[in-house]
Amino acid sequence: MAFRRRTKSYPLFSQEFVIHNHADIGFCLVLCVLIGLMFEVTAKTAFLFILPQYNVSVPTADGETVHYHYGPKDLVTVLFYIFITIILHAVVQEYILDKISKRLHLSKVKHSKFNESGQLVVFHLSSVIWCFYVVVTEGYLTNPRSLWEDYPHVYLPFQVKFFYLCQLAYWLHALPELYFQKVRKEEIPRQLQYICLYLVHIAGAYLFNLSRLGLVLLLLQYSTEFLFHTARLCYFADENNEKLFNAWAAAFAVTRLFILTLAVLAIGFGLARVENQAFDPEKGNFNTLLCRLCMLLLVCAAQAWLMWRFIHSQLRHWREHWSEQSAKRRVPAAPRLAARLIKRESGYHENGVVKAENGTSTRTKKLKSP
Repeated sequence: MAFRRRTKSYPLFSQEFVIHNHADIGFCLVLCVLIGLMFEVTAKTAFLFILPQYNVSVPTADGETVHYHYGPKDLVTVLFYIFITIILHAVVQEYILDKISKRLHLSKVKHSKFNESGQLVVFHLSSVIWCFYVVVTEGYLTNPRSLWEDYPHVYLPFQVKFFYLCQLAYWLHALPELYFQKVRKEEIPRQLQYICLYLVHIAGAYLFNLSRLGLVLLLLQYSTEFLFHTARLCYFADENNEKLFNAWAAAFAVTRLFILTLAVLAIGFGLARVENQAFDPEKGNFNTLLCRLCMLLLVCAAQAWLMWRFIHSQLRHWREHWSEQSAKRRVPAAPRLAARLIKRESGYHENGVVKAENGTSTRTKKLKSP
């Protein structure tokens, strides 16, 4: 991160230089945009990077409120917040996770997973708090019908659009972080899977004007993921602590059920009863039977895949656990030393000397020479 001490210098713009200084490079780019706000000539362009675009005044009963819709300029705003996320990622890594991992003395594999879970715990916790605040203030929890009523939801409040832009920025920043963090080749396919899965669902909810439903589903998903990564961090600190994994396993299955039920209720039944059913991309309307089936198929396939991976991992964990228990039971007891067979001579012992039955010693007496 910026202003930290360097123990080794690298050639300018070399691979190692970019890896070790990517947060500083991002900080310089962000600083250039912020400096642009100070000048009238560049202020308009700087605001294009910082603030959400496409604001529209929508008349309401109390007057007028400012709402937003999406467009190509959102890519510029997302790019700016990608650099912000890279900087925050480096701050959390250097000032929190690195200091904790040094005390734990983890192996390379566990160290990589510890960094991954540490970053995701911070992100999921902040996202859950932010998402819960948005859902409550907008009234999506108190009025579930608002998830599909008045579709298409083209005009978004500021906090809803900004939330989606930050979510897209985070998961897009995770792609170059695989290179910056030197993630092992064995871990890259697994991480690419869930990164792309989040990008597809978040971008789909944003572009198909299902932002309200997407917020509630993200709240459920992020809560479960936060519990999982917290359990993994506790496991790295104490390998005997697996209670949180049991709580996560129960929450994971319940969350899959809630997500599927809510998606079928909102897309399958709610949108099917909306009067405005037509395919009109210019107005943001995708409420047709084919589009609804594709959305449901995507959600159901993703949840089924996650559930299959969960069951597979749980079965593997149980097999390993029972194999360890059976191995402990099969360990033979330490062999006892065979008792030495002592050949006892006839008679009895007295003061360590074998006596004959008549009281005389069994030793042969030496005859004195005459």
